[in-house]
Amino acid sequence: MTKLLFLGSGSAFTVGADNYQSNMLLIDPAQHKLLIDCGSDIRFSLHEAGFSYRDITDIYISHLHADHVGGMEYIGLTTRFDPNCPKPNLYGSKDVLSEIWERSLSGGMRSLGNDIADLHTFFTVRKVDRHHHFSWHGLDFQLVRVIHIHNDYHLMPSYGIFFRVADLNVFITTDTQLRLEENQRYYDEADLIFHDCETAAAPSTVHVTYEELRALPAAIRRKMWLYGYQPGVLPDACAHGFCGFVKRGHCFEFADGQVTATMTHPRGDRPAKATSQLPRRSNDSSESLPSTALRSFEF
Repeated sequence: MTKLLFLGSGSAFTVGADNYQSNMLLIDPAQHKLLIDCGSDIRFSLHEAGFSYRDITDIYISHLHADHVGGMEYIGLTTRFDPNCPKPNLYGSKDVLSEIWERSLSGGMRSLGNDIADLHTFFTVRKVDRHHHFSWHGLDFQLVRVIHIHNDYHLMPSYGIFFRVADLNVFITTDTQLRLEENQRYYDEADLIFHDCETAAAPSTVHVTYEELRALPAAIRRKMWLYGYQPGVLPDACAHGFCGFVKRGHCFEFADGQVTATMTHPRGDRPAKATSQLPRRSNDSSESLPSTALRSFEF
């Protein structure tokens, strides 16, 4: 079965909360691994989950903030100088990957011992055109442009992903404001949503807040897991109709139209605490999921 493992579920500046930045590993039945974002915590979060740079052969980058791209120097240099590592595939929107070298990576990676490097020195670059998708080991990923930061001059390129696995539609928003006028159909069509959620006392305005998400219709909230939150006491998401807050080590397993959530522990050396399953969705896309479909997870 295919699994989605949260290496961390916290915000960019998470520290001291037994958590890391919100980066994920998608693992297919053949144990191929797609790293979804690669933040500056990545060498620590991979190690805690029992992995290393040697396990990373494919990477998707949503946008150029350090909690999503700050670990690319670590992955690029370690795989480059390990003769047993193939060059990782790098996926992302054309506008994101066209800027990643000069704006994020070249300062620390351009000069090698005997050469001047570029992005292609370290990665096999696979740019995705607007309104297109990329394929990875039989799964197709539609890029969803999200509104994260608009500085009154231009919109920062930033993309969530929407894909189908085991007869389920999955939407991972990555960092975003709540802009249903842009992306309503992805919320409606998804069977499971992993959503950015800011819980800070002083909201930043560039991330959707918990209170904004609480105002969504119950049919959307009941299929939504929340991540990207700040350290501290969290609201009772289940009581407010959500599936809950994702924790570091949460692993979602997809098979036969169902998803099972388990909780792993550092180094993967202790069993999960609990599991639950999502019933198969009707072919009628207008049918909402039962209100209890995703709310029986207890960790």
